Amino acid sequence: MGARGELFTTQVYLDNRSYFFNVKENRTGDIFLQIVESKSRDGADFDRHQIAIFAEDMQKFLQGMDKSLSFIDKARRARVKAVREKKAEKEAKYAKKLYYVKDGEKEAKRDDGIKRTGRVHIVSKRSGADKANDAAQTSGEEN
Repeated sequence: MGARGELFTTQVYLDNRSYFFNVKENRTGDIFLQIVESKSRDGADFDRHQIAIFAEDMQKFLQGMDKSLSFIDKARRARVKAVREKKAEKEAKYAKKLYYVKDGEKEAKRDDGIKRTGRVHIVSKRSGADKANDAAQTSGEEN
């Protein structure tokens, strides 16, 4: 038997937390699992919390843990499915359906990402000085 009745111990390190799973034996010979969470707090200090599960209660504890993990997994899958459905619904609602006719058959055309409103936008490439000269020439021709 190890120090303080420890029979077995393993550790799991996360960001700012450490979990210790210690299998221990008390003075009367009862074996139990001690789960300790140690969390760093403000530098050198640590918050330390622990629970003990005795061998005769281990099966009930594991059943509760399994139910909890199943619920978490089911909820995660439901969220992923909801996000996928919402995305598909949005794409169906706003997707552009473009077609062109080739040889009398209707074929789907891929969306090229350009928004087409049907309006023609004309932008002059001439500078302001050129426009002023043209305006002066047209007014001079009228006289």
